[in-house]
Amino acid sequence: MTGGSFSRRRMFGLAGGAGALVAAQLGVPWLLGPAPQQTGKLLSSRIPLPTPFQRPLPIPPVLQPVDRRADADVYEIVQREATTEIFPGLSTRVWGYQGMFPGPTIESRSGRTAIVRHRNELPVPTVVHLHGGRTPPESDGYPTDLVLPIGRDWNQPHAGHAPSMHDPHAVVTHGVRDYTYPMRQRAATLWYHDHRMDFTGPAVYRGLAGFHIIRDADEDAVPLPRGERELPLMITDRAFDADGQFLYPSVDPTLREVPGVTEPYIPGVLGDVILVNGVAWPVCEVTATRHRLRVLNASNARRYDLALDPPPPGGGGFVQVGSDHGLLQSPQAHDQVAIAPAERYDLVVDFGRYPVGSTVTLVNRFGTGSTGQVMRFQVARRGVEDSSIPERLTEIEPLHRAHATVTREFAFHSGMVHDRHGWVIGNEPFSPARIDAAPELGAVEIWRFVTDLHHPIHLHLVNFQILSRGTKPPGPLDQGLKDTVDLLPGQAVEVIARFDGYRGRYVFHCHNAEHEDMGMMANFTTL
Repeated sequence: MTGGSFSRRRMFGLAGGAGALVAAQLGVPWLLGPAPQQTGKLLSSRIPLPTPFQRPLPIPPVLQPVDRRADADVYEIVQREATTEIFPGLSTRVWGYQGMFPGPTIESRSGRTAIVRHRNELPVPTVVHLHGGRTPPESDGYPTDLVLPIGRDWNQPHAGHAPSMHDPHAVVTHGVRDYTYPMRQRAATLWYHDHRMDFTGPAVYRGLAGFHIIRDADEDAVPLPRGERELPLMITDRAFDADGQFLYPSVDPTLREVPGVTEPYIPGVLGDVILVNGVAWPVCEVTATRHRLRVLNASNARRYDLALDPPPPGGGGFVQVGSDHGLLQSPQAHDQVAIAPAERYDLVVDFGRYPVGSTVTLVNRFGTGSTGQVMRFQVARRGVEDSSIPERLTEIEPLHRAHATVTREFAFHSGMVHDRHGWVIGNEPFSPARIDAAPELGAVEIWRFVTDLHHPIHLHLVNFQILSRGTKPPGPLDQGLKDTVDLLPGQAVEVIARFDGYRGRYVFHCHNAEHEDMGMMANFTTL
């Protein structure tokens, strides 16, 4: 598990080991799927799908503080059930922050503490994780640190998760919890979502997700599109029942005690309706100017390969200016952008390269049929161009192999979890009692991930830089500071991180939510 630099022979061994993992899992019938770009199974809606591009793109409202202190802003969010109209003429029940899907956007300044008071009026316990947050452990949203629902009886010892997952160190609150985010980090697109152990997938699927955007003076000084030309885009996929409700294959539809999904959907749940900011295939009117798209894949399992149809003359329709943890050092042009669950990409599209009146569709090259399109832009009129993309965006301190004092290796693959098929790390399903890594605070470490199928791996607390994919350098989308890395089938990936910030217990896990709920999570403790 630990050591210094590895030899080239060792590197080839890792790549071969990943291939062996794939071969070992092919005997499991539900791992054999027709779409090599996905690990998951399609769940088809039981209702005719709406006509795409009929409804405007909504922008989630920005939540205002209820109190502004000298060094902190205080927000209040109520988690509650509500209804929304996703299909014309039908009401869909959602679990929402402030009763909305997506939840309201929180905007913070780097260095200024945000205190978010969550009140749980849902029928089950919840946990809130600020994804990408450099957060003290007591506010990170550890999966057993439950907020029990107000007015509900949750006196059983395991209080809202499988009995085998009882955690004596869990900090459980009744009804309300304050999450404190110091925001000692650079400007970036973060998001907050439910993180309750064993039930993250269905809770997020029902709507518990929202943006949290951090801004700072360094980013303010870069003349990127802003205001109405900055569009947060939360992309999700869902399936719907005959009455317009979310369709999800939970073993326990009450989400009270029995975790997981029915056997065919253990690889992951893929819906046949693509939503952007909670609307199916929306349309957005834009001026013929640059627009900044803050793209978040908040789907449970679906990967997307985004492209513009038609592409602008000369190609390079997307100019990537940021990744999970803020700006890149230099902009990167792409014709398409593959994005896995929980990843964020900051993309600038110059609609001035299209004639006024053009229709530009954001397509998903990994999709077919209804999942092959995401949304549409209508270039409605001319506009004054007041933005630009400089050749240098910011400075990022590079981490080199020589900085690392420890190398750790983790294998992500299918396995048996409590007598049923599930997902494991190093042959072990998640246990709150087991610590799988213990970095010293401030230490730089290399973590090698080896995988059987698609696994987007997310580390709490820290960001990292990608060192390699197999025996090759990082890919074109691997630049900048990341907290989630998309592992492809049979692939070995190395990342390097400085484990600073706070001492305490954190988790890392696959962000295919069905994999996470069914064992693919582990603990690390910063000492």
